[in-house]
Amino acid sequence: MNQVTEAGNPDFFESKVLGHPAGLFVLFFTEMWERFSFYGMRVLLILFLTAAITGGNPGYGWSSENAGALYGTYAMLLYITPIFGGIIADRYIGYRWAVVIGSIIMTLGHAAMFMDSEFMLYLGLGLLVIGTGFFKPNMTSILSEMYKNFPEKKDGAYTIFYMGVNAGAFFGMMLCGYLAANLGWHWGFGLAGIFMLLGTIQFWLAKPLFGDIGEVPNKEKRAIESARVAASKNEDDKLNPYTTVDIALIILTTVIGLLYAFNDPLSKIGGINLFDFKVGNLDGSIFMILLALVLFLYLVVSRLMRYTTVIRHRMIAVIIFAFFTIFFWMSFEQGASSLVIFARDSVDRSLEGTSLTVFNVVNTLLTIVPLLIISWVLILLAKQTYKKALGSNIVLAITFLGIWGIAIWMLLNEFSKSASEIDPSWFSILNSFFIIAFASTISKIWDSKFNPPAAVKYGLGLIIMAIGFGLLAYGSYGITTGVKVSMIWLVLAYLFHTLGELFLSPVGLSYVSKLVPARMIAFMFGMWYLAIAIGNKLAAVLGGEIDNITKAYSLSTFFLIFAIVPTVAGLLVIALNPVLKKLMHGVR
Repeated sequence: MNQVTEAGNPDFFESKVLGHPAGLFVLFFTEMWERFSFYGMRVLLILFLTAAITGGNPGYGWSSENAGALYGTYAMLLYITPIFGGIIADRYIGYRWAVVIGSIIMTLGHAAMFMDSEFMLYLGLGLLVIGTGFFKPNMTSILSEMYKNFPEKKDGAYTIFYMGVNAGAFFGMMLCGYLAANLGWHWGFGLAGIFMLLGTIQFWLAKPLFGDIGEVPNKEKRAIESARVAASKNEDDKLNPYTTVDIALIILTTVIGLLYAFNDPLSKIGGINLFDFKVGNLDGSIFMILLALVLFLYLVVSRLMRYTTVIRHRMIAVIIFAFFTIFFWMSFEQGASSLVIFARDSVDRSLEGTSLTVFNVVNTLLTIVPLLIISWVLILLAKQTYKKALGSNIVLAITFLGIWGIAIWMLLNEFSKSASEIDPSWFSILNSFFIIAFASTISKIWDSKFNPPAAVKYGLGLIIMAIGFGLLAYGSYGITTGVKVSMIWLVLAYLFHTLGELFLSPVGLSYVSKLVPARMIAFMFGMWYLAIAIGNKLAAVLGGEIDNITKAYSLSTFFLIFAIVPTVAGLLVIALNPVLKKLMHGVR
């Protein structure tokens, strides 16, 4: 049997684009449009909720605290539902159907948010959470299945795929933000939904390129996969079946965690407290989340004790990394909450004369150059696939004509002004831009003799990100109400946040897959995403306190919190490097 047939499609590797099968670039564009819609909506939500209820572009007039409570629960759930979406796809509907179902649900979510009502806002966010649960884990599952017989090509494939993620985030935040600021919030939300729908259609119409990859798993296929997993187990990977107590604890802690997540916005926005009681001096919500934490720790420890020493040590290392992940995302995700409020209220964004001309030139290059590159990839894809997937190519062409049209309209509109103000959502694109600019350089460092241990990468990621908040604390030191800081401080902050992300983010999931036995992999991946979910929730809750902390202390004090905490965490994890090396038992 040749390799191509094993991949599931006799012609799979015959249609190549940049040395990879054309199907990879279908996934690239599907993920790009999904990230376009996700980040386009994400960058608008806090701004919309906290915008004044009067004026030319009215919002809901919420406090930063209430907006942070809602966004935090939304962000937290985005990392929990994929656990269930992956299980459903694996066992019942297959990866392709999961992606399509998720995309349709998310499109409906964006459509709901286009409507001007509070109920439709909540409905839209709920649909986006459910849709992401189906979509997020299964795109990478399709990619993994495509390359399972070609492991040497997988790193390059993931690099290309990651570029699609960042390209979508870049243009989503730029264009949805611009439409929201110039035409109205709901036009920004609506644009996100349109491209989500078009991305879904082009993915479905490209089905001939994938053969049976990602299809509904049949009994025979499941049996083969089970036999493969069983054959790959070594003596250390002894079965550790879930007991009735394990399952009960998983269900109980999940329910308490979800109730806690929902209770935050319900109590602050709707005045409905699900935990309206006290235990001693402890508030009911604090008591319940501490109870859930104790039960979860008991579950984890009891399962760890059933493994052999080496496996147990390696999983303890994963748990330590997951713990420090919380501190990273708690700070990094200020980009979705406090930093957009800071950009709107406290950054001097006004431009005129030479500064306006320079910005317009830079913004034009930032817009046109990536669009030209991605359009070139689109043309290469069309040349290889127009006979097999003509409909998919037509839909992709329509999406790019739309993007080009909106981009050119935006640029012409800005060049026609004698004075302008940078939209606060614009600064959010810097993260994606810096990732695209520096990812290959950081990757080369990891491939060189200077490649540090995992704990050092982790610590440096936390510390480098903290430097960005330190610069914001310095730049905003001593400013009073009504005084604004230079935008250079925010640009530098995003630069250091991105460098920190590149040091830390790719490391985590890689080590989960290396350190955890097959039997425990789903549980530990779930635990990893739980850590990220907690980090996102904390980020939004703390970010929502920006106004309260600024009034009580200062804006500089607020940013200093996110400079000090990650720095301490980073130094601590670096200090733990000798311990972690022993726990990992030779895994690098």
